[in-house]
Amino acid sequence: MKTWLQNYIAAQHRALESVNLEAIERLTQSIQSAWKRDAQVFALGNGGSAANASHFATDLGKCSSDALPRRVRVLSLTDNTAWITALGNDYSYEDCFLRQLMNFARPGDLLIAASVSGNSPNLVKAFEWARTNGVETAALVGAKRGRLSEIANQVLVVEDTHYGRVEDVQMHILHMLCYAFVELPELQRP
Repeated sequence: MKTWLQNYIAAQHRALESVNLEAIERLTQSIQSAWKRDAQVFALGNGGSAANASHFATDLGKCSSDALPRRVRVLSLTDNTAWITALGNDYSYEDCFLRQLMNFARPGDLLIAASVSGNSPNLVKAFEWARTNGVETAALVGAKRGRLSEIANQVLVVEDTHYGRVEDVQMHILHMLCYAFVELPELQRP
């Protein structure tokens, strides 16, 4: 067991070290730009990535906003179970994020998704709609990259295919995106 744990931790370090820091910096700047123009930031994902999207929206909306002179307008589209299930039941599960975006999103907003495969049909459909409607997109994906990496304006790749490791590193990235606003005074100016 101890060897397995050591190997797991070593693989986790390699996955974290595979992330392009300039890509994180660019996405931080995109969030700052959205905040400065009072645009909405949307977060989404499925399964563990849905939990990460919810966690990210909480931290950006609470911790980051507490450090800023004006609140960040952020919403996780994974958190309204009744709406998601109604959309899945009445239309299709592929529409559960798309149809929420149709209600909320405006040109200039920012959509951020976390996905290990990058191929979830509901994420792809939301991103396709976002791109044709002037919403900036950023995808956090695993080594397979998938369709999201082809259509997103920004792509952050974790070079691993293990779901747990990729989701853990994606949460590292999402935390960095939030804590940059808490800990870097130059990001706090409107």
